[in-house]
Amino acid sequence: MPQLVFLGAGKMATAIAAGLIEQRIFAATELLAADRIDTARAAFTAATGVRCLADNADAVQGAEAVMLAIKPQDAPAALPPLAAPLAGKLLISIAAGLSLARLSAWVRTDRIIRVMPNTPAMVRQGAAVYACAPGATAADRALAQRIFSAVGIACEMPEAQLDAVTGVSGSGPAYVFEFVQAMVDGAVKAGLPADAALALVVQTVAGAAEMLRQQRGTPDELRQAVTSKGGTTAAGLQVLTDAHFRDLIANVIQRATERSRELGRG
Repeated sequence: MPQLVFLGAGKMATAIAAGLIEQRIFAATELLAADRIDTARAAFTAATGVRCLADNADAVQGAEAVMLAIKPQDAPAALPPLAAPLAGKLLISIAAGLSLARLSAWVRTDRIIRVMPNTPAMVRQGAAVYACAPGATAADRALAQRIFSAVGIACEMPEAQLDAVTGVSGSGPAYVFEFVQAMVDGAVKAGLPADAALALVVQTVAGAAEMLRQQRGTPDELRQAVTSKGGTTAAGLQVLTDAHFRDLIANVIQRATERSRELGRG
């Protein structure tokens, strides 16, 4: 019998399953998935070695825990028919915007953990935050921690903070990609070939992030260390200051957070 079943076999489910196997949290034989799309099933199995069925109910039978990895808009139709098969099982949901209360109403249990992961889980550099319903046990919490630590970092927070988490780390990779593309575009305008510009920008972002990871200083301290009065960095930073860059990014996160709340209300 599978220990963990994925309902939905998309990119995030594939990344998590592959990470669990790679980190030896589970063997491929201890996992199972279900997806109604033929190509998704084939891709999932090819990437992970895990069987993937077409029927959710068949997959859930006998599972110890189930991870909901379908599109949020599909959940109202998919979950209620699974209430009986899910009885007594842990449900871990990575479906964005679906509150613990809504999930509980559909499956008639409160043994649920809601998770906000992000796409860098695909390269084992994810950031996930999870919130637990009252029925989740200490062992359930430990399992969620093990699962999402296999593909990055993970921590527990109150559910009320998950909308902000969505605005920061859930949507955050897109902000970084947009910033990187803007730097590349600027480099090309300054005369660099596009491929060289991309390589330089990616390495610069990765290196700066690594300095922060190693706690070489706070973001402000590290910025000050590379900024000489009257120098090139100061000149570039002045453009950001004049454009109210920090306020702009704060507004981006706020709007994404608000949208997460809107989606959560249905």
